[in-house]
Amino acid sequence: MKNGFIAAALGILLAGCASEKANATPIEVEEINEHVVKAEGLEAKEIKPDYFVYKLIDSRTGELLTEYQPVHYSEKEVYENDIEELAEKMAKEIDQPMKNTKVDGKGHLIPGTKRIVLSEKELVENLKNLQIDNELTVTVPIYETMPNITKESTKGITEQVIATYTTNFRTTDTGRNRNIELSAAAINNVVLGPGDYFSYNEVVGPRTSEAGYQPAPEILNKELVMGIGGGICQTSSTLFNAVDQAGVKVTAITHHSKSVGYVPEGRDATVSWGGPDFKFINDKDYPIMLKAKMDKEKGTLTVEVRAAKKAI
Repeated sequence: MKNGFIAAALGILLAGCASEKANATPIEVEEINEHVVKAEGLEAKEIKPDYFVYKLIDSRTGELLTEYQPVHYSEKEVYENDIEELAEKMAKEIDQPMKNTKVDGKGHLIPGTKRIVLSEKELVENLKNLQIDNELTVTVPIYETMPNITKESTKGITEQVIATYTTNFRTTDTGRNRNIELSAAAINNVVLGPGDYFSYNEVVGPRTSEAGYQPAPEILNKELVMGIGGGICQTSSTLFNAVDQAGVKVTAITHHSKSVGYVPEGRDATVSWGGPDFKFINDKDYPIMLKAKMDKEKGTLTVEVRAAKKAI
């Protein structure tokens, strides 16, 4: 009960300070001690900095995102675990992947959306380095990146094939082939400017029956089982080999738990919604386009990476 009263008293005090400007004179520990001692008859030494409440401010707008009370500030290891969990939780709520620009059938650009990332590492460092007696606000480092594509920069982007990779499939696997077709269509005509990110899971989206995906064999824990969307890993693996051949920087890849037949061992990229993802970044100084072509009669899937001749 005593601790609850202290926390409440300090909350009132700090709420009053929160309305002041960021560089206003901060409350000193002695001032808080004086108020709590008068209310509770405690000795000043009993008051710990654990009761401070910090305001976490959006680095982009200066707006309040949330408040944080460092309950275990005096216990370094526990405190650091707490702030790492806080940073992870906030990142999950704030982070947004980049929605890549695409080109439609008439050659018109379909604009993408920006990538938003909370730097967990920086936030943890900011919270570690607090001066408990003179800081009441903490900056939350959030970064935004827009797709780096304009209509002008895409001129001639289909002219030159800078990398290509083909895999084969059985034409009789109807369900699996439909899944390959859908996932290939999703990545086809994606355009990445210099510095743009690509996430296979985000581009392809959830593999559900509502989206048209069908049951087909897939590898799970070294076993072949039936699952909605089986076969999409052939698309991601074909894509991986094409972008790797193009010299594009791969940032995330996971291999299957057993060998697959459509690419050499170690050249596959397994994916699942909410699980492993295949990601890369266009680290070239010119835009690239992904082209995915499926030939149902021949049983082939080809992924190309293209660019304008003048850019290479």
